[in-house]
Amino acid sequence: MKNLYILNDALNFIEDHLKEDFAQADIAAYCCCSLSSLQKLFSYAFHIGVSDYVTRRRLTCCARELVAGDRSILDLALDWGYQSPEALTRAFARMWGETPAAFRKNRKFTGMFPRFEAIKQENGGYLMQEPRRKYDISELYDLLSQARGTYILAFDIHGLMPINEISRKAGDMAIRESIRRIEDAAEENMVFFRVGGDEFALMTGLSDEAAADALARRVTDRNGEPIIWEGKEIPLSLYAAKMKIADKTIRYSELYPQIDRALTEAKK
Repeated sequence: MKNLYILNDALNFIEDHLKEDFAQADIAAYCCCSLSSLQKLFSYAFHIGVSDYVTRRRLTCCARELVAGDRSILDLALDWGYQSPEALTRAFARMWGETPAAFRKNRKFTGMFPRFEAIKQENGGYLMQEPRRKYDISELYDLLSQARGTYILAFDIHGLMPINEISRKAGDMAIRESIRRIEDAAEENMVFFRVGGDEFALMTGLSDEAAADALARRVTDRNGEPIIWEGKEIPLSLYAAKMKIADKTIRYSELYPQIDRALTEAKK
């Protein structure tokens, strides 16, 4: 149980200080544990290092600010701990596969590496799970009212774990390309969000089943197209499932188990 507290304390510290200059030792001191213990626990739970996690979170939050306004790349670089626009651009391109300027022009989705929580499993391991998105009551009502009677498309990467075994960065590339394919198929007013590590959902606003199926096919027709990692072709495919939001009022938290069930059925 102690490890669970350490993980969550570390995640909270990182999130509260993302725009500040801090060292891994500062996180360990806050969690009242040794630096080596924190690093081992982080690697076990996340399969990446503390520094890598911090960088991914910073660049995800930076991407959100990038598309939300017109702040200069210089301002964003200094805000997020980079010494120059060039340094931010190099780091941003490694994670997102595009420069900040190209990303601002072409992309909308910014949740590639969301904040995670540590949840203890019965087998003694840890599940890293994105906290449920929070809405105020008026936003929640508006979102679900607009979705009633329409289809949600859910997508899951086929075989992400073997890709991660080749390289974690290859796995990031697979996630990035999956996002790109879904975004390319989606229309401007559709709501796209990440459900889990390799699962995504698109609130289409479509009430016609044939139109929803056609939209899903625009994504799955690209199944088998490879990503290129260090000269090696790695085929990438997505499962697709659809579910219709009932005409009655539904809680946002109820969407997640419904999406999970739809994807489970699609994989059979």
